[in-house]
Amino acid sequence: MIIETQLNDGTPVCIRRVRKDDEQRIKDGIAQLSPQSRYLRFFSGMREAPPQVLRALVTVDGHDHIAWGALRSDLPDTPALGVVHAFREADDPGTAEFSVAVVDEYHGRGLARLLCAVLLLDCQREGLEHLSVNILPENRPALTLARSLGAEGTGYEDGITQLEIDIGEALASLRAESDVPGLAAVFEQFNASPAD
Repeated sequence: MIIETQLNDGTPVCIRRVRKDDEQRIKDGIAQLSPQSRYLRFFSGMREAPPQVLRALVTVDGHDHIAWGALRSDLPDTPALGVVHAFREADDPGTAEFSVAVVDEYHGRGLARLLCAVLLLDCQREGLEHLSVNILPENRPALTLARSLGAEGTGYEDGITQLEIDIGEALASLRAESDVPGLAAVFEQFNASPAD
């Protein structure tokens, strides 16, 4: 399934499931993150993701690990603009650990919300009810995004804020948003497509 939509500024993007052969594209996307963005996403100052992390990010089965990435529709050979993941928790199969990363050049353009909408729809289709998310307290944009999806705090450990998102409530809040024009296309195309 490929979802064609646009960012808030009209930039055309397609959102599709992450595949094994996306490893280099994701590596290139991580390299485009600023050192600050890499630290906030991976809780580490690493310049590039270790091979085992990259392999884990592209080892997607669509049930226990759900992942979607965004690419420029008009520039298909560019690195990933953003990626969103949900890893089902072994001890709580109704919950998955959630993460999202968007390259700095595309911050503030609605891409994170588009990626979240697709991931949430897919998670709901796969029987998940909640997402857990770990965010550094200084990552204000991620906290703002999570709270806009209805996230509620569940704890604070080792300097990391722990939150939980109810998938149904998050989708309802995204459906009600009017300031991200590309969301309507996401909902329309996802709901019209069979699971694959």
